Amino acid sequence: MNKKLLLAEDDPNLGMLLQDYLQLKGKFDVVLSKDGDEGLRAFIKDNFDLVILDVMMPKKDGFTLGKEIRKMNPDIPIIFATAKGMMEDKAAAFNLGGDDYITKPFRIEELLLRINALLKRVSNQDKKEEEKPTRFKIGKYNFDFSAQQISTGEHQQKLSTKEAELLRLLCLKQNTVLTREEALLNIWHDDNYFNGRSMDVFLSKIRKYLKDDPSVEIINVHGKGYKLLVS
Repeated sequence: MNKKLLLAEDDPNLGMLLQDYLQLKGKFDVVLSKDGDEGLRAFIKDNFDLVILDVMMPKKDGFTLGKEIRKMNPDIPIIFATAKGMMEDKAAAFNLGGDDYITKPFRIEELLLRINALLKRVSNQDKKEEEKPTRFKIGKYNFDFSAQQISTGEHQQKLSTKEAELLRLLCLKQNTVLTREEALLNIWHDDNYFNGRSMDVFLSKIRKYLKDDPSVEIINVHGKGYKLLVS
């Protein structure tokens, strides 16, 4: 199936030109929205592989729309397109979770190259993620990441999604340091203070789930992160 793109562009001539070119040359399915509100409705309604957002749009600007999209989908690639070329605008694009930035006027061929590069990177990341193990032995515990479950004999403990993701990272780094930044960026996609406090709560719960085996310990490494020790 063709990859599906959301294109939010308020200039009707440019929007139709980009849509036609990306569908013809890129072999993408492209949904065109003429303003930020329409773009948000389209994103909520359908599933997309990548979004291209014009920054200067009526009703809802591209940065605001990008921020709302990023909250709903932390992983979807976002390209911002704008006539502005100032460094603070580029910084704003990346700080809001953008993956790339292109300044108008631009060659459509260049936009297509950027789209393909982003989609290839995402595909490679997905393949690497699929290659990682999903079942782990932690002392007397069996951890099934896919089922989000820890088991010992007849006892089973269901994990939340973030608990399972955090424990998996610890298992993949067993006996080595998992940094706070790595954990936060992998799971929350933002290493701010509030996400850090949230992660500490999940970590406390995981420690309780594993407390009945003295050979298993999750220790704090001061100034760095955490380490799952299994003796």
